[in-house]
Amino acid sequence: MQDDQIVSLSQLKEFSKLNNEGVKFTAKDKKERNLWMENVLNKFSYFSGQKKDKTIVKNYIARMTGLSKTQVKKLIAKKRKFGKIISTRDNCHCFKRKYSPVDIALLIKTDNIHNRLSGPAIKGVLKREFGIFHKQEYKNVSQISVSHIYNLRKTRQYTSHSLNVKKTNATKVLIGQRIKPENSGVPGYLRIDTVHQGDMEKEKGVYHINIVDEVLQWEIIGCVERISEQYLKPLLIDLLNQFPYVILNFHSDNGSEYINKVVSQLLNKLIIKQTKSRARHCNDNGLVEGKNNFVIRKNIGYRFIDKGYAKSFNEFYKNCFNPYLNFHRPCGFATTVIDKKGKEKKIYNVYMTPYEKLKSLENAEKYLKPGVSFEMLDEIALAKSDNEFAEFMQKEKEELFNSFKNKKLQFPTIFSSKTMAEISGSFLD
Repeated sequence: MQDDQIVSLSQLKEFSKLNNEGVKFTAKDKKERNLWMENVLNKFSYFSGQKKDKTIVKNYIARMTGLSKTQVKKLIAKKRKFGKIISTRDNCHCFKRKYSPVDIALLIKTDNIHNRLSGPAIKGVLKREFGIFHKQEYKNVSQISVSHIYNLRKTRQYTSHSLNVKKTNATKVLIGQRIKPENSGVPGYLRIDTVHQGDMEKEKGVYHINIVDEVLQWEIIGCVERISEQYLKPLLIDLLNQFPYVILNFHSDNGSEYINKVVSQLLNKLIIKQTKSRARHCNDNGLVEGKNNFVIRKNIGYRFIDKGYAKSFNEFYKNCFNPYLNFHRPCGFATTVIDKKGKEKKIYNVYMTPYEKLKSLENAEKYLKPGVSFEMLDEIALAKSDNEFAEFMQKEKEELFNSFKNKKLQFPTIFSSKTMAEISGSFLD
């Protein structure tokens, strides 16, 4: 380094603001660089200076040598401890490198054409190349030990040129678009998820298909034996037909039961846009996940249900449970409140059934499917009261569970319908 013209800290501070013209890096090796650093520390009285002056000196050394600030600190610490900057590797004994990059290249070539045999086998090939076939370039590498073959296989040169088995790269599935679900307050944006009903003795239980509208919380549930395309496609057609209004969007997670060509072709035929949840955004499908717990698990439970009962459960859902959910079971709808600090908070102070929510929308008739009117839906909603339909639903569910051949899976009721009638009659008396 030639920096004799810099003699004061003020010059050093000005130098940090300018280009390093007139100062040239002429250090040939680390010893010369360390000697220059010692002279800089002594010239500017580093160890007796103030903290801000030390920072100027350290920044100057880092800029001139190209070292990081951490490396400069470590070298200065050695100067403080030993009185001079010494290299810890100066006195270390280093073995002479025996195998050059040319030898490693021959090892790579041999491994690649033999599909990377074991170490002893490759050593035998290298010895034969020199000893039997008299290829002089293999003279040095033919003397390699088996253990050192495995050492060389870890080097950067080997890993970058060998034909090692690489990890499978993730493939992009072009079906569905990864975006945040947006509904703009319009019904017809569905979220779908699958609920598995347990296993028993390596036998799979039934699968519940849960579809919920983002705006209305209109919920349609189905049941299927398996989630393959053969079973799922006719069920999806039936579930989508149960919605009384036009469907615009179909949003699911990234499960293969929904992200496939069969479902994509079905939705394209129905002119329904397909989207899927984003990575590391668990709330994208949060609405239907909550319904899985508070609707399906609460009413059906976690017990194993044999796949032979899928058809019976599907009929129960279609004829009884789905009308109960949409016409007689109130749901909480959030109201967004903004406080003084501008922070949004959602308060669930509005409770109504999904059908009431649909009728409360402005110009609600325009969302209905062709051939569907509110007069037809009113007949379903007003045929029975909420309690009457809930009682009817519970009775049908009890009969469904009691139809199981396995008595352990029957409906766990404490009181039968007859007992409940007797109890209610005793209170009336």
